[in-house]
Amino acid sequence: MARKLSKNVAKARAQVENRPYALHDAVTLLQKVKFVKFDETVDLTLRLGVDPKHADQMVRGTVVLPHGLGKSKRVAVITSGDRLKEAQAAGAEFVGGDDLVEKIQKESWTDFDALIATPDMMKSVGRLGKVLGPRGLMPNPKTGTVTNDVAAAVKEIKAGKVEFRTDKTALVHVPVGKLSFTPDKLVDNATTVINSVVRAKPSAAKGKYIRGITLSSTMGPGVPLDNAVADLAAKG
Repeated sequence: MARKLSKNVAKARAQVENRPYALHDAVTLLQKVKFVKFDETVDLTLRLGVDPKHADQMVRGTVVLPHGLGKSKRVAVITSGDRLKEAQAAGAEFVGGDDLVEKIQKESWTDFDALIATPDMMKSVGRLGKVLGPRGLMPNPKTGTVTNDVAAAVKEIKAGKVEFRTDKTALVHVPVGKLSFTPDKLVDNATTVINSVVRAKPSAAKGKYIRGITLSSTMGPGVPLDNAVADLAAKG
């Protein structure tokens, strides 16, 4: 099975020419070379001209994809009082206060895709750093996951809100949908992400900001995108 899989991977990679692609062409190529039965996630990877070792060059933000991600995220909310009901009414799968904090801490439980907390609960949530931090689930005011408006935060995440941030190698990885989406929807989502990353450019960043962009699917090859995609975003 592994040999067959690697053979298919090699075959798919062989169909990617050694040149940059227009965004729409990259999407249709990934759909053409698909060889697995499940609906793959499409990811955008941006290589940035920043130094993540410096706090003033970190790139981080959130963006709501116009066509969502193709799946509903499971949202947990840690809050108190009337906001418990607000979070439930907004569609959060898991809602609680100190009881939910204790469950996460004692069981290392993270059966959710996003965690929202109100400011009054952050003292308790702060104890969960070891469990939530490595999984990228720690609530943060910069990404809108520490807020008193829990209903709006839940609805945004359900609508396709995604977070982006540079890793240690100055790369940003962001999911932009499923391979079963129409090409136009994937192009819209990807363009929205690129625009958001461009707008998040730190003032301390010098030289060329976006050094390269690659589109890929879970099992598919990476397809390099034309710099015109980034240049267009920079003008937008």
